[in-house]
Amino acid sequence: MANERTLAIIKPDGVEKHRIGRILARIEEEGFSVCAMRMTRLSTREAEGFYAVHREKPFFGSLVKFMTRGPVVLMVLEREGAIAKWREVMGATNPENADEGTLRREHASSLEENTVHGSDAPDTASFEIGWFFRESELLST
Repeated sequence: MANERTLAIIKPDGVEKHRIGRILARIEEEGFSVCAMRMTRLSTREAEGFYAVHREKPFFGSLVKFMTRGPVVLMVLEREGAIAKWREVMGATNPENADEGTLRREHASSLEENTVHGSDAPDTASFEIGWFFRESELLST
């Protein structure tokens, strides 16, 4: 299996709870390399575009409001099988259903405020990485 990249986000609740360092330590412990990273506050336009796939769902408005309420940490992670591995490390979307030891089980408080995001497939990862980072910002590790 070849190295691949995935987008990871520490969401506003993770930043507010001062979990950035713990999450970054876990990323490194799991063998990921960070190819790009920055802290920013998403605009409404950025959040709406990023989550456009959910536009018709009833939670879209509250998701955009949540993702724009405070800073986030955007990262591109790389390793062999990065997408599947990051999803495993994150745990189930609903922290109540997440396995022990996963980030969402340890740090998230609800289905909506679930601390971290990760791409779910190679095509999604490509779109999501491109949404937030220029190719020149992605460093090989």
